[in-house]
Amino acid sequence: MDGEVTTEAVEQRIFEILATFGADSDAVAREATFEQLDIDSLDLVELAQIVDEEYDVQVTTEDAEKLTTVGDAIELIASRMS
Repeated sequence: MDGEVTTEAVEQRIFEILATFGADSDAVAREATFEQLDIDSLDLVELAQIVDEEYDVQVTTEDAEKLTTVGDAIELIASRMS
C-alpha cells in the first residue's frame, strides 16, 4: 500500500467492513465488543483476510482469539503496519 496509513484510516475501514458483515453501523465503535455487534469467528477470519490484502498485515487465528473489542483489532493492525 502506498503512502502512510493512519490509525484513523484503519479505524474508518474496519468500521466499514464490520457494517458490511451486518453490524449496526451506529453501534460500531472502538469500545464495542464483537459479541455485541454479532460478529462471529468466521467474520473475524474474513476480516483478517481483508486486512492482509489491504494492509499486508497478518492477523493469526491466535491473534483473533484474543481480540475482544473493535479497538483491540484496530490497535493490533496499526501496530503491525509500521
